[in-house]
Amino acid sequence: MTGHTDETSPQISARIAGFLYLIIIALGLFAEVFVRERVLVNGDAAATARNILAHEQLYRLGFAAGIIVCICGLPLTIIFYNFFKLVNRSLALLEVFFALVTISIESVSLLNHFAPLILLGGERYLSAFNAEQLQALGYMSLVLQSVGYNLSLAVFAFDCMISGYLIFKSTFFPRILGVLLAMAGLSYLINSFASFLAPAFAGQLFPYILVPSFIGELSVCLWLLVMGVNVPKWKEKATAWRAGEPKPGIA
Repeated sequence: MTGHTDETSPQISARIAGFLYLIIIALGLFAEVFVRERVLVNGDAAATARNILAHEQLYRLGFAAGIIVCICGLPLTIIFYNFFKLVNRSLALLEVFFALVTISIESVSLLNHFAPLILLGGERYLSAFNAEQLQALGYMSLVLQSVGYNLSLAVFAFDCMISGYLIFKSTFFPRILGVLLAMAGLSYLINSFASFLAPAFAGQLFPYILVPSFIGELSVCLWLLVMGVNVPKWKEKATAWRAGEPKPGIA
């Protein structure tokens, strides 16, 4: 019975990780592509405000989707750490730190997603501003949300590259997944810094620069969900890792 549990445990973890990753990808695309890009009209604060109010429930769903993405990222980070520590504990911890910083930045940036609902809500205390000012402030909030999102992706890029290296070295995941995930991280990094340093150039790169990111992350997600982990190879790594752990009471 114990051997059976040891053998199925990493598969269960892998499947849970794949499911969480699928939620993150699906809801992330929904919030970014089908909500924010749908309502945002570049350079037109009034049209953007009208879109938000006309699709308010959809806009609120986009906010809720962003929250769920951040929440799902936490258990996914723990599962990845439990896999990656068998390869290199120090790098696995570094990956955790990058993941947590990414989630933190993305969570705070969601406040800028919600801000236009407050600014355009028609509350009496907002009468100090005229309609155009409120629309401009709402539009600026969405611009700041975009900057925050790109900042989170810049940090997440290092998360992807470290995870890609650890997958490549793991032996219990296919090496190609590690290569694809590292390429995803590089794409995120290029996209984010292009948006910070050369917005016009970034506009020409987008969305093509993010194709490798989508392929890399989706490949890892589907492999975890469908194939899971190579259990014999995982057990070899786990046994070696346990043998190298300091024993209780031994300095």
